[in-house]
Amino acid sequence: MLLVVCAGCQGQSGNLAPWATRSRPAGNVTTPDTTQRPLRPEVMVVSATDAGSEKGVDREAGVVVPAVATRVAESVREPQLAFPATDEPSEDGWELAIRPPVDPSVPSASDQKESESDRGASDAERKEADEERTAGADVSGDETMPLNLPTALAIIGGEHPVVGVARWRVQEAYARWEQARVLWLPSLQSGFHIHRHDGNIQASNGAIIDLDRSSVQYGLGVGAVGASQIFRPGVVAEFHLADAIFQPQIARNRAGAAEQGASAVLNRQLLDVAIAYFEWLESHQDLRILEVTQERMAELVKLTEDFAATGQGLRADADRLRTELILLEGRLQEGRERMEVAEARMVQTLSLPPGTSIEPGDRTLLPLEWIDRTSGDGQLISMALAGRPELRESQALVAAACEEYRRQKFAPMVPSVMLGFSTGRFGGGMGGRLADVEGRYDLDALMAWEVRQLGFGERAARRESSARVQQARFEKLRVLDQVAREVMESHARVRHRVERVAITQRAIEFAESSHQLNVARIRDGEGLPLEVLQSVQALEQSQRAYLRAVVDHNQSQLEMQWALGWPLTVEPAG
Repeated sequence: MLLVVCAGCQGQSGNLAPWATRSRPAGNVTTPDTTQRPLRPEVMVVSATDAGSEKGVDREAGVVVPAVATRVAESVREPQLAFPATDEPSEDGWELAIRPPVDPSVPSASDQKESESDRGASDAERKEADEERTAGADVSGDETMPLNLPTALAIIGGEHPVVGVARWRVQEAYARWEQARVLWLPSLQSGFHIHRHDGNIQASNGAIIDLDRSSVQYGLGVGAVGASQIFRPGVVAEFHLADAIFQPQIARNRAGAAEQGASAVLNRQLLDVAIAYFEWLESHQDLRILEVTQERMAELVKLTEDFAATGQGLRADADRLRTELILLEGRLQEGRERMEVAEARMVQTLSLPPGTSIEPGDRTLLPLEWIDRTSGDGQLISMALAGRPELRESQALVAAACEEYRRQKFAPMVPSVMLGFSTGRFGGGMGGRLADVEGRYDLDALMAWEVRQLGFGERAARRESSARVQQARFEKLRVLDQVAREVMESHARVRHRVERVAITQRAIEFAESSHQLNVARIRDGEGLPLEVLQSVQALEQSQRAYLRAVVDHNQSQLEMQWALGWPLTVEPAG
């Protein structure tokens, strides 16, 4: 019995509009309430044998790997594709643990700690790490890495190239948010300035005079010349008040969107790994089916040749079976090619060192049941709207666009601010003489209101930001429609592919019965070996059809998990 636990729809009522009642964006621009964004509990997998150790959590990337656990029974290879003799879970059980909700717009303590450690890492340490990773690419191939589905999913983390790029985009977005938060703080400038002039200069009364002078300045602020103010103040704060008010919230929403985008990238990579894993496992199982068929065919060829040698059968029958055996060898070569190609794709999908040798940890493919097939499309779509990070990303981008519109709307009403303070030593004299080097300080404060291009520029800026708001809102609706379509498509695949598994399983039962009856007839001397050929071919076809049906079924279950935002996990009963 499978226990399906939903961790994606807790506390979601009222946060997202139902699918049937979603509203299209209106023409007027309004600011959404971003304080009511839904939070989904993060789900991780904890080993039942070691409840104190966390698995499935990538702490470096600050992203939680969705809880994905398989219930694959351990069995040895049989001469044919084995059916599960039992539905008991393997020794490594999995149980569900739920972490408290985390606001995606606020960096976690682990993110901040990681950022500080990354900034503190020396170039030598980074170079050493790169050398170790490069050295790992020189694999001898003698050691083989066993791999099952939970292990493959656990490999995906902050060091994976695709996930790593998304992770550092999140760090970049939070750095921009940090910059926006301190936009109003002053900057410090200090230095040393020497000025020397010899020649004509225009006095304040318009007269041209020949002047030879020198000056020196040092301290907080530089650029003082003659009676003018200091060109570069020592303590200077220069910003538009609208930027200081609105840019932090804009940057925060964009950082939240980047984090949700990173979660979407992680979810997609997990799906790609799981699909590649089942394709790889299918190639191994398919090759084994062909090998078993080759053994059966070789026995038939030998038996037919014996019948032809004794005169009980025709030589043409022996040649016919020999032809089938040769064609089967060609299919075996195709199967080996598929297996090696699937292994190469699996290594690349996991970003393992080139040349890594892997082997399946699962010997038998069993149908997985992670989705309650009695759930309707409406219920599943509601779960997806609460769980998909792509939708939360689009919501954050809408909020950022609305804040940008508010910034453009209030920009003409608030001033630009410039505050400057300088202090230090200044002196000079005629010619090259520097005298009277004494203390000096300057203080400047100004506020200026700007209406761009007589107001036409302001109107154009507001129209531009309003258009971006509408684009973000329609993009959100596009994502919503896409999520609904993916859920409905995945649900349809789940419903129909489970029926395919049952159909092909019955086909194997009849094919095996037919093969056994034909072999028994030949042993009793009631027919020719050639009559067994069709039952051997039917058994091979039914086994390969069952294998493909199981792989398609498991992939549809994984696609459904991805379409829902990975809200479900499987826990062995008891």
